[in-house]
Amino acid sequence: MRLTVNGTEHEVIAPPLSTLLQVLREELFETSPKAGCQQGGCGACTVLVDGEPRRSCLVAVGAVEGAQVTTVEGLGAPDELSGVQAAFHEHYAAQCGFCTSGFMMAAQALVERGDGNVEREEVIEALNGHLCRCTGYVKIIDAVTAAVRGDTSPAHASADTDPQGDDAVTLLPGSPA
Repeated sequence: MRLTVNGTEHEVIAPPLSTLLQVLREELFETSPKAGCQQGGCGACTVLVDGEPRRSCLVAVGAVEGAQVTTVEGLGAPDELSGVQAAFHEHYAAQCGFCTSGFMMAAQALVERGDGNVEREEVIEALNGHLCRCTGYVKIIDAVTAAVRGDTSPAHASADTDPQGDDAVTLLPGSPA
């Protein structure tokens, strides 16, 4: 079975009823989708399937054969953040980070289908079902609102990510979490 993740086509060897989350994390080593509740209730495993947010813990990989799957790894790079990533950075919208990728993917879907004009209630509705145990959601909602409105500066945000100044920074792909 073939699966396109972040623009790269992969030959998947997992059985068709394996969850998309399981294949992404264990076979393709895309670690941004997190295994939270594994029942679709927390949103930590959210990815985009053909541009629509889906809980990867509930999707059989066989059901997405031929689809375009996007994870946070496909949004931007450490030296070139996407608008959503820049907004989360600029608004300090991540605490422990476990839920952040799910929120970012829901935000990306809202950015892609929006016209740049969004009300706070629409953002809250788009994030419905995404749980964060660390925050009161204010900074997350502010970040998503800014991303949808295009009120970010990705080049500026990525330039600030090097705490060492001009020294080289070692970036590890993914996360063991």
